[in-house]
Amino acid sequence: MPLYRYKALNSRGETLDGQMEAASDSEVVLRLQEQGHLPVEAALASEGGGEGALKALFKPKPFSGERLVQFTQQLATLLGAGQPLDRALTILLDLPEEDAARRTIHDIRDQVRGGTALSTALERQHGSFSRLYINMIRAGEAGGSLQDTLQRLADYLERARALRGRVLNALIYPAILIVMVGLALLFLLGYVVPQFGIMYESLDAELPFFTKMVLGLGELVRDWWFVMLAIPALAALWFDRRLRNPAFRARFDEWLLGRKFAGSLVARIETARLMRTLGTLLKNGVPLIAALGIGRNVLGNRALAADVEAAGEEVKNGVALSTALARGKRFPRLALQMVQVGEESGALDAMLLKTADTFEAETGQALDRMLAALVPVITLLLAAVVMVVILAVLVPIYDLTNVIG
Repeated sequence: MPLYRYKALNSRGETLDGQMEAASDSEVVLRLQEQGHLPVEAALASEGGGEGALKALFKPKPFSGERLVQFTQQLATLLGAGQPLDRALTILLDLPEEDAARRTIHDIRDQVRGGTALSTALERQHGSFSRLYINMIRAGEAGGSLQDTLQRLADYLERARALRGRVLNALIYPAILIVMVGLALLFLLGYVVPQFGIMYESLDAELPFFTKMVLGLGELVRDWWFVMLAIPALAALWFDRRLRNPAFRARFDEWLLGRKFAGSLVARIETARLMRTLGTLLKNGVPLIAALGIGRNVLGNRALAADVEAAGEEVKNGVALSTALARGKRFPRLALQMVQVGEESGALDAMLLKTADTFEAETGQALDRMLAALVPVITLLLAAVVMVVILAVLVPIYDLTNVIG
């Protein structure tokens, strides 16, 4: 289903901004009204709107990342210590430093005190909690094991955060290296090389063709450096906007999976995420069909998400999960074989979690190997470029020295 962004007013007159998956904007309005809110605006998230991507990046949700993990762990600990749910929420009310988080907990506690189920109260928090989180809480309430459910949720969130952090950490150093050396190269071409051009022009020396090319490039960088800095930024903004188009995003994700190294890495990461999600949900009592619907939404790659959606339809018709996922020919064979073993042994939830452990370990090893190879390659490549530029401007000086000598 498409993702809609919305604005609404709650019962206290506060403005709520969030996102919601729905079939249409009318369904968004209806669901907001059912939650006791007054809808103000509902539009497709892909249409942008007043809040851009950069603004959203620096406006985090009241509960996300480590903050959500801590909230879940603390609530599980308090319930395990025998505290009633409303009392546990009251204790947690004083812990967050952010006003938005305190208001969210206050609203949840008031609804719980009024007889509302915790899952329903979480669902009314205008997108602060994911569908995965809400459905697991709902299953825990139905099975009478809310404390165990929260503990599993905290473990799931911590593992997911650790995997995401490992991927980001593996990319940070190469990105910084590329930016810093790229800026140094621009300085070399835009400032240092033109100085040599002025010197050679005053000497009226005959220059090699390659030196003329480098000097011309230096003049181009000197005169148009701002354009060269603006072009990558504009290209990044254009690409980000294009990725919001579902059709383009699906084509790009499918193309990415076809790349030899990047595709394999993405498939492993997404497989680990999907298996961890499905295993956690099944262990908590969520039916497989519902778990597949939730698991599809945690995937970042649209091509794999489409395969999971198609697999969900086949599973409804009695097809085994491993067979249904294999139809798309995108998930790793090892993962499918492990899922099949889990189905045959009657321990699908445990085998899904084991599969997640396996692919998280493989992803970590692949990232370590990538970082170990990528940094030297980038360093050598950029050093070679700098060396070529330096040789291009220094060789004529050497030639002139030999002629004079």
